[in-house]
Amino acid sequence: MAPSTYKTQTAWKDFQRYLPQRLTLTEEHSPQEEWWENRGHKIHLDRWRNPTAKVRVILHHGVGSNGRQMSLFVGVPLHAAGFELVAIDMPGYGCTKTARGTTWSYDDWVHIANDFINSELEQDPRPIVLLGCSAGGMLAYHVAALNKKVKGIIGMTFLDQRIQQVRDETARNFVMSRIGIPLAQMCDIPLLKSLSIPMWQASKMSALVNNPDALKVCLADRSSAGAWASMHFLSTYASFKPTLEPEDFDICPILLTQPAEDRWTPLHLSELVLSRVKKVPVRTVKLENAGHLPLEDPGLQQMADAVIKFLQEVPV
Repeated sequence: MAPSTYKTQTAWKDFQRYLPQRLTLTEEHSPQEEWWENRGHKIHLDRWRNPTAKVRVILHHGVGSNGRQMSLFVGVPLHAAGFELVAIDMPGYGCTKTARGTTWSYDDWVHIANDFINSELEQDPRPIVLLGCSAGGMLAYHVAALNKKVKGIIGMTFLDQRIQQVRDETARNFVMSRIGIPLAQMCDIPLLKSLSIPMWQASKMSALVNNPDALKVCLADRSSAGAWASMHFLSTYASFKPTLEPEDFDICPILLTQPAEDRWTPLHLSELVLSRVKKVPVRTVKLENAGHLPLEDPGLQQMADAVIKFLQEVPV
C-alpha cells in the first residue's frame, strides 16, 4: 500500500489559513514529497531543493506538530533566501508509515535523525543546521550531541524533561507530571509498553497555539497535535540522557527563537539548559506577540530574520 501524502491530507491546509499569506506555498517555493526507509519505517520528507544553497537545514517537529507544519512556518522565507531545507516526519507523526509491530521510542527519534544526517552527508557534503520547534528543539540538541557533524542548532525551546520543574510546567497538570510520568515508566515493560494515550492528555497541548480556532484544527489532526503516544515513548522522552550534557556541549552555535507569548514553554525553562552551555555561542531572540507554535506577526517575521542571519554566519 502506498503511504499517505500531504497532497490528500486537508489538516495542514486548514492550519495554513491561520498563518500570514506570505507563508503560503507557491509553485516556486514549495516542497517535494519523498520517502526514506530507516529501521523498517517509511519516513516522510518535505524536501525544498536548492542545488546552489551553501547551507542545508533539517526541520524537526515536536510532539504537537509535524513536518508539513514546520514547512509552513519557515519554508518559504528560508527557501526564498537561498537555503535548502528538508522537514522530516518522525514515527507517529505526519505521513510517516511506521514499521509494523514496532513501538517507537524517543530514542528511536534521535537515532533516526542521526542516521538521516549521516545519509545526507554521504551524498552531499554541504553543511547542515538543525531547526526544531517545540520538543524538536531539544531533539535537535540531542541529535547534534550524538552526531557531532552539524554546524548549528536553532530551537524554539530547549526542554530537559529529566528536570522536575520542566515536567511540572509542561505536563497537562500536576497529577500527570508527578504520577503520570512515573506510571508510564513503570508501564515501560514488554507487556504494557505499547499502551497509548492521546498526547494532549499527557501534555499541556491546550497551549500549543494562542488562536482557539487554530487549536481546534490542530487537536483534530491525528498526524500532529491529535497524535497518540505509547508508555514507551513517554517514558523514554522523559528520561533521555544526551551524549553530551550542556556543560560539555562543544559542537556548534545555538540560537533560541523564543516566542514571547508562549503559554506552554516560557523562556526560563530553556534557560535551565542553555545557561549551562559555555563552550559554544548561545543567542536568544524573542518573537513578539508569538505563541508556542507561532502564528502571529511580528514574531514570525522576526524568526525568519533571525534564522536567516544565523544561517548566513555558518562557515562553509
